[in-house]
Amino acid sequence: MQAKIFSSALYGIDAFRVTVEVSIERGIGYTISGLPDDAIKESWSRLSSALNNNGFQMPRTRLVINLAPADVRKTGTAFDLPMAIAILLASEQIADIGKLKDYLLVGELGLDGTVYPVKGALSIAIQAKKEKFSGLVLPFENAEEAALIKGINIYPVKHLNEIRSFIESDYSIQPFSPVSIVNQNRHYPNDYADVKGQQHVKRALEIAAAGGHHSILIGPPGTGKTMLAKRLPSILPPLSEKESLETTKIYSIANGAAKGLITERPFRSPHHTTSDIALAGGGTIITPGEVSLAHNGVLFLDELPEFKRSAIEVLRQPLEDKEVYISRANMRLRLPASFMLLAAMNACPCGYLCHPTVPCTCSKRALYWYRRKISGPLLDRIDLHIEVEPQSMQELFQGTRKEEKSAIIRQQVMAARNIQYQRYKDTPGISCNAQIEDNILDSFCMLEDTARKFILTKVEQASLSMRAYARILKVARTIADLKASDIIQLDHVAEAFHFRILDKPLPTVIKSQNLSPWKHPSHTNIRAAI
Repeated sequence: MQAKIFSSALYGIDAFRVTVEVSIERGIGYTISGLPDDAIKESWSRLSSALNNNGFQMPRTRLVINLAPADVRKTGTAFDLPMAIAILLASEQIADIGKLKDYLLVGELGLDGTVYPVKGALSIAIQAKKEKFSGLVLPFENAEEAALIKGINIYPVKHLNEIRSFIESDYSIQPFSPVSIVNQNRHYPNDYADVKGQQHVKRALEIAAAGGHHSILIGPPGTGKTMLAKRLPSILPPLSEKESLETTKIYSIANGAAKGLITERPFRSPHHTTSDIALAGGGTIITPGEVSLAHNGVLFLDELPEFKRSAIEVLRQPLEDKEVYISRANMRLRLPASFMLLAAMNACPCGYLCHPTVPCTCSKRALYWYRRKISGPLLDRIDLHIEVEPQSMQELFQGTRKEEKSAIIRQQVMAARNIQYQRYKDTPGISCNAQIEDNILDSFCMLEDTARKFILTKVEQASLSMRAYARILKVARTIADLKASDIIQLDHVAEAFHFRILDKPLPTVIKSQNLSPWKHPSHTNIRAAI
């Protein structure tokens, strides 16, 4: 006897249909074909116990299970449930009344028949809808996630016996009804009102949030770089429905069952010991890395020079292309990676280069090798280089200025993003200024004459690359949007140039007869030293 059940497997972050075929033949033993991984090969023990513990019997003849298409490798435990049902149908222990050909089944089985959640339920639901199945039968824990896809019925199950009742009788599992998925009234525990001073840094991060620009914070330890960075999500605009589905899809693949739609932009902060594969994605079973988990959100790399050089260089392609390609001998996968990079670093190994009061103890050689950890091409791809200067105790505790709340800054950011939405709504693949392709840059970044002369002169004087020129122009476009200006003016370009301090030569320790070899003038800042 033979039976056929439709299921689904993951390929990167997408799903494809798998036909589970079972044939009972004369002989002894079992075979699972179709390039199964170890988790699928081990399913025989799980299936045998689950069937025996629920009043069924595993056939004592030769059993052949095929997962078609047979030339694509299958991974995971989602085939437990369809294989069990196919075995019961082939052995005539249950009778199909014609329902199953219209349904797609996935689920992991426990030894007592409990159905456990699987990874990638959102991708599987998208695939089931695309292939016009009547419904998707899957574990109860995955139902809320899969029900986010409209136009297909989701049937959640908790136990193997529920599937039997669903197939053999008129008993019907009710389709899952999702709850409201988007909540725009979110509360952020971290607020920029908690940060005293550092107005120019807040301004720079506002520009970064408004245009989706990559940024790096540079300054001595204790100046608030990490504190400022962790508050960036509080001023970012909310995810659109499309972005929410994309983000939820990635987290479903990486972490298993997701609790509904992800509505807040991700903020990923990997430790500096993170490996290349953990950052970019990959592994024996290819899974999304940090750059993909930060899709539509922020990737924060604290103490950037402490990361391995090879790990940092992994960022080059996703910063430019907004996606990662992972190649293996028999496959090539594309993973989305459209994120905002926010990095933080000290100006030197000891951290006190150009500090107004604390002397730097680093030699020229130490400064050279510290800066050399970050390549020029990577810095060229970062739009905003933000200097974070130390503040005196008088500035921190005797100031009368009331700090601006994140909610107010977010309103300004969203106003600028709305301008960009209207500008790019007819241009596919662009949602913010940072994503403008260089070949259409002049169409959206119109300069007044004085601004054009200024930027061309500055670029030539600093010997900047065309990539750096394009990124300065995009930042200027964002600054103009924050001021609701259609034309990029001179002050917009000048402010954009203000945030490019790392385009200048490496700072060296100032030595003279009047100064200690490790002392710096009291009014020297990083920009002046550079």
